[in-house]
Amino acid sequence: QTISCLLRSFEYSQKNAVLVPAAALGVGGMLLYWLRSGRKIKTIDMGDGWWGAGERPLKGKEDESIRPFKIETSDKEIEDLHRRLDNFRFTPHVEGAAFHYGFNSSYLKKVVAYWRNQFDWRKQVEMLNKYPHFHTTIEGIDIHFIHVKPSYVPHGRAVQPLLMVHGWPGSFYEFYKIIPLLTEPAKHGLNEGDVVFEVICPSIPGYGFSEAPHQKGFDSVATARIFHKLMNRLGFKEYYLQGGDWGSRITTNMAQMLPQSVKGLHLNLVFIGKQGLGRLICIMLGAYVPWLVGLSREDVRRFYPFVQKNVYDVLRESGYLHIQATKPDTAGCGLNDSPVGLAAYILEKFSTWTDKSFLHRDDGGLESKYSLDELLTNVMIYWVTSSIVPSMRYYKENISKDPSLNAYNRYSIYVPTGIAAFLEEIVHTPRVWAKDVYKNIITYSYMPRGGHFAAFEEPKLLAQDIMQFVRKVEQL
Repeated sequence: QTISCLLRSFEYSQKNAVLVPAAALGVGGMLLYWLRSGRKIKTIDMGDGWWGAGERPLKGKEDESIRPFKIETSDKEIEDLHRRLDNFRFTPHVEGAAFHYGFNSSYLKKVVAYWRNQFDWRKQVEMLNKYPHFHTTIEGIDIHFIHVKPSYVPHGRAVQPLLMVHGWPGSFYEFYKIIPLLTEPAKHGLNEGDVVFEVICPSIPGYGFSEAPHQKGFDSVATARIFHKLMNRLGFKEYYLQGGDWGSRITTNMAQMLPQSVKGLHLNLVFIGKQGLGRLICIMLGAYVPWLVGLSREDVRRFYPFVQKNVYDVLRESGYLHIQATKPDTAGCGLNDSPVGLAAYILEKFSTWTDKSFLHRDDGGLESKYSLDELLTNVMIYWVTSSIVPSMRYYKENISKDPSLNAYNRYSIYVPTGIAAFLEEIVHTPRVWAKDVYKNIITYSYMPRGGHFAAFEEPKLLAQDIMQFVRKVEQL
């Protein structure tokens, strides 16, 4: 009887040895599922839209074909430009103005003379056409994009699709120097292991060769949905995203909308404008005991003096934003009619947004970072497409709905995220603040130089950071 009891006790303990861990695994699994499903629930509703002229057709499926596209120019287009440049009315600047009053008019004279007599738009069109361009119709408007695949892929190496999104006043052309580094890294001395990309660079609707929305309300969420549809149309189920400026907001919305499609999100600008007592205390203590509020020494160096860098500098650089967020068409019609006005308006941003100290230079420091051919090619994309007005409207459509650009920050992002904090960016966002929204930061890099137009100014630095980030994500 004693042996029988012992046997039953042994059998019971054996069952427990199996049942207890099994129960724990079950409860743990249910908890994990609940947590994960909780995260999945809080996503931006994808919805649908129609941005074509007139009402959406009731019948008939949208043409989903992908059509090759080529940028072209004509004698008439160039002659019209030259006539307008010849009629440029010069306004003398005040003595010692440098770029403190905006674009220095003496330097503008030099830019206009180069544009009129040396800049070769036909040659630049040839250069722009070196990558394959396409159009496809989504939600009633034609979307322009370039799609560049690697010419050679070593055996066993996976090619990662990467969508790169520009901002204002940039264009798809910003990525021309970084594309070969990402699609053919070995050729350019970037021995980055197993990371090779095929790159898709769309033009935001209303910018460049993408058709402008014909209806009101076209914002970053509508753009995010259209770009997801674009990637799906190209046959991708999962892909990486990269963006700065509006591109950061759009790709962030994409990660908030369909996180299951986003393998990783890489940003070179982060919009975090959270306010409140906690943030105020962090700012006040950060100057004296940064470690107490999660700031690094480098954060302190980039962040303080706080009022100068985050209030005065931002106010000085954001006058355009108030105009574009309220009455974009008024100023826009003048810029659309004058190539010189357009160039001054756009290129001034490429000066002080690249490096704030360029404000003190008569030439705005522009040619220390870019060539006039590069700068004028970007301006010409706006000029020949008459896209300056719809590109400016993008501010009104977004900011009228969300003045602080924080409304979507309540949708936390759990996809792997990489952040490249460039030294001369207009605003610096410490990692501890970025984590308020981006919950899964895999890499956060303090870039040693470079400003707002990272891909255009420092393509190699940005390419290396993207590769480092993707390699880490692929190893997870």
